[in-house]
Amino acid sequence: MTLIRKNLVLLSLVVFLILLPLLVINNSEFGGADGAAEEMIKEINPSYKPWFNSFWEPPGGETESLLFALQAALGAGFLGYYIGLKRGQKKVSDK
Repeated sequence: MTLIRKNLVLLSLVVFLILLPLLVINNSEFGGADGAAEEMIKEINPSYKPWFNSFWEPPGGETESLLFALQAALGAGFLGYYIGLKRGQKKVSDK
């Protein structure tokens, strides 16, 4: 099995593991800071209306947490890649 094929299989597995909870787990609940802030705003000013509404609402709080963690992981991956790239370029230019 070639390296490219192995990477594609691993990438497919990761995508499957990310999408599986989105499709299988409905109505999952997880209270976070956004929900607490919304409750506090309603308590302070019951007539407050949001500026806009989301065009897609995740099936549950756990799904929202999954997407947030995925976003953080992707950001850390890109940042790590960039730092590694710059260190490698500096090592090559120093030699």
